[in-house]
Amino acid sequence: MKFLSDNAASVHPNVWEAMRKADAPDSPYDGDSLSAELDERMSALFGRECATLWVATGTAANCLALAAMCQPHGGVVCHEEAHIEMDEGGAPGFYLHGAKLLLGQGEGAKLDADAIRAVIDPIRDDVHQVQPHAISITQASEYGRVYRPKELTAIRALADERGLGLHMDGARFANAAAFLDLPAGEVAGPVDALSFGFVKNGGMSAEAIVFFDKGLADVAKYRRKRAGHLQSKGRYLAAQIHAMLDGDVWLSNARSANAAAAEIAGACGERLMHAVEANELFVRLSAEERETLRGQGFEFYDWGADAARFVTAWNTREEDARALAGAIANL
Repeated sequence: MKFLSDNAASVHPNVWEAMRKADAPDSPYDGDSLSAELDERMSALFGRECATLWVATGTAANCLALAAMCQPHGGVVCHEEAHIEMDEGGAPGFYLHGAKLLLGQGEGAKLDADAIRAVIDPIRDDVHQVQPHAISITQASEYGRVYRPKELTAIRALADERGLGLHMDGARFANAAAFLDLPAGEVAGPVDALSFGFVKNGGMSAEAIVFFDKGLADVAKYRRKRAGHLQSKGRYLAAQIHAMLDGDVWLSNARSANAAAAEIAGACGERLMHAVEANELFVRLSAEERETLRGQGFEFYDWGADAARFVTAWNTREEDARALAGAIANL
């Protein structure tokens, strides 16, 4: 019974079928019909015009989006627990050619306008210090917390006041949308670029960078090629994204994952370290308790000395979620 990561979940059958249907001659790179249709589909989904680029990984999506916003001598404000800081192996520095991550704090791995000001206000406006060029936030955050529209509006206002780009890491954007039960445009808010994750949610090897500023997309196209992410058979990546959008599979998958997480959360009580708003649970457990759970067949990651992380996925079985809930309740 695996609760290690939604990255380990299987690929949704619709994605496999869409890739099979795409297995026919078409134009190479992003000149195929499926890639060409992504702009229109994403514009309809988010309720405003956008340009969409596919890439193979979330790391590339985040870094290529930020590279279009931030010059090498600039900085990106992000949470100190953000994926781009903690889990991307220095990729932002590589893709952004040395630009700096400027780290802020906030409960639940979320930033607010005051936390961002605390980072950027002490920076002198001179060539001796790295100047902020962009802000990156994560929806849902690394601790499974979700930004509400009012929070996004406040961050956008600050970004406009300071002339900063605004990027959203949406590796679990679908889970945030399922939790808020709002249109995708409201869940994304007024960002300039969204890394729209599919791999964690039933995709195989396709993520989307959705640019609401088309000028940034024009820059990112060249950076994508230079970075080695312009795949020659891009129709297979586009096909995966279309398959997830068809019939709102992306949203129904996320609802399934969230429901499984909620089932487990109900048994955790005061053990929960963070409110469960998506598909991740951070649970206080002793080393002995963790070994007890592993002895019962549950797989998960330790989270420091006295806690564990459990992640549900679109295909987490109801009986497995119930079993884990019961096992935690019985500790």
